[in-house]
Amino acid sequence: MSRLRWLWTVAFLSFPLAVYGTIVIVPLLMSFFYSFTDWNGFNPHFAFVGLANYVKMASDPLFLNALRNTLLWMAAALVLPTGLGLALSLLLQGQVWASRLLKSLFYLPICLSLAVVGQVWIWIYQPDWGLLNTFLRAVHLGGVARAWLADPHWALRAVILAWSWQQTGLAMVIFLAGLVAVPSELTEAAAIDGASYWQSLRHVVIPLLSPATVVVVALAIINSLKSFDIVYTMTRGGPFHASDTLAMMMYNESFQKYYMGYGSAVSVVLFLIAMVVIAFYFHQVREVEHLYE
Repeated sequence: MSRLRWLWTVAFLSFPLAVYGTIVIVPLLMSFFYSFTDWNGFNPHFAFVGLANYVKMASDPLFLNALRNTLLWMAAALVLPTGLGLALSLLLQGQVWASRLLKSLFYLPICLSLAVVGQVWIWIYQPDWGLLNTFLRAVHLGGVARAWLADPHWALRAVILAWSWQQTGLAMVIFLAGLVAVPSELTEAAAIDGASYWQSLRHVVIPLLSPATVVVVALAIINSLKSFDIVYTMTRGGPFHASDTLAMMMYNESFQKYYMGYGSAVSVVLFLIAMVVIAFYFHQVREVEHLYE
């Protein structure tokens, strides 16, 4: 019976594993391989250059700029979606008027692709008739209005804000699920002992939200590393590479400049950063699980 079960397991898993290996594992290994070459993406003849592509990164201002922007995006992911999602979950917890409708409205953006989100925010940032500048002029702050996506100082921030708008709903839902698991007896006991709402929130609720916080932070950082489609839609990495990220640079080097070897090396660096984040996530998950054993 055990042998028959093993055969059925192999039969059911063989096809999905073959598909996964073909579209994920093989391209991943090929990226590692090509990162040590000068392949242009077309010519079947290429040379092995060893670590030259990686050495080039250390002095490449475009790579250093893209790395800095990616790290800034990761830092923003720790603050904006996480903080806003927590705030919304606390506001919409319990008996709030039209709470189901509001939860649905705040969650709706996560159902949209980032390309659609990017297009929506292009209209919002439009300099002449965009919603943001129109509002600023209506409240007599027209001097603040600008071409947000064309300003090198604001382009990256504008794209991060649009991305955070989409990600906040996901963080809100996860925190709402975490708040359900917080025993009401603990908050009631804190109130009886004279703790204010903010003291109860700080010393009781937020510590008990650790499992949800770990998930929200990990997802936000991992999603920030995949920030290609919204950047491509909104700015193409411009102006003057001001909103360039590692994902965007990888695309430009590989498919615009046809430096496939160098682009593969950038993708390897991005992959390694993602692996560090994922390893940290699993470590934190184990730490949280130990607290509840």
